[in-house]
Amino acid sequence: MIHLNNVSFSYDGIPALKNISLTIQKGESVSLMGTSGCGKSTLLRLLNGIISPTAGSFHFDDEEITIKKLSDPVFSKRFHKKIGFVFQNADVQLFCSTVFDEIAFGPRQMGMSEKEVKERVEDCIALLGIEKLSERQPYHLSGGEKRKTAIATVLAMNPDVLTLDEPLTGLDPKTQRWFVDLIVSLNKKGKTVITSSHSLELAQELSGRTILFDQSHSIAADTDTMSLLGNVELLKNANLIDNSYHKHEGKEHSHFHNHAL
Repeated sequence: MIHLNNVSFSYDGIPALKNISLTIQKGESVSLMGTSGCGKSTLLRLLNGIISPTAGSFHFDDEEITIKKLSDPVFSKRFHKKIGFVFQNADVQLFCSTVFDEIAFGPRQMGMSEKEVKERVEDCIALLGIEKLSERQPYHLSGGEKRKTAIATVLAMNPDVLTLDEPLTGLDPKTQRWFVDLIVSLNKKGKTVITSSHSLELAQELSGRTILFDQSHSIAADTDTMSLLGNVELLKNANLIDNSYHKHEGKEHSHFHNHAL
């Protein structure tokens, strides 16, 4: 479904991704791991067509995604129906006057009838249990409520691929648990899920495969998650663990503050 061949990207000449090659199949759940600034968020932005490679190529459903193609409204609309992005900061994707209108925005932009828009919004609101928020103003919501609203705006488009950037940031333990269960459920229903995180526990919960980035903005490892969690030296080199991390009776343990997971 997704294929990157020697992709690089720079911000004003400063490298953010270097020679990234990877393939993600339909229905996979993949974690992108690495410390802050290693390129995880940049890769998610590229996969969503927000930015384009400085070098290399990006194919989605066997079709190369380019600036020229994304400038075509018909192609762009078709592409963005297939992939959705939940940003790390929910505030950047919430701008309407009510939660209902926020969730309805995408379907309306796609030209759906108001009847279908209403059905999609109500289905998403019910799925996320945010019925009481429907007429609230998004900027008055709590962090967890904003996060639920943000994911509802993406799910209303029913994308094939769901991408999430540090999805647990700022959430209380109960909401973290709810969010992880939701993502797992969506993947089991056939959604391709790509999650950016620096949490080993989150990677273990969500995905069978993890792609590890290093500080040189390159891929240090692309392997099954449990094998990666057992590779202490690799995790240390990527600055994801310290000496408090150890293996015990075949299970990996670490000292984290994220007790919800």
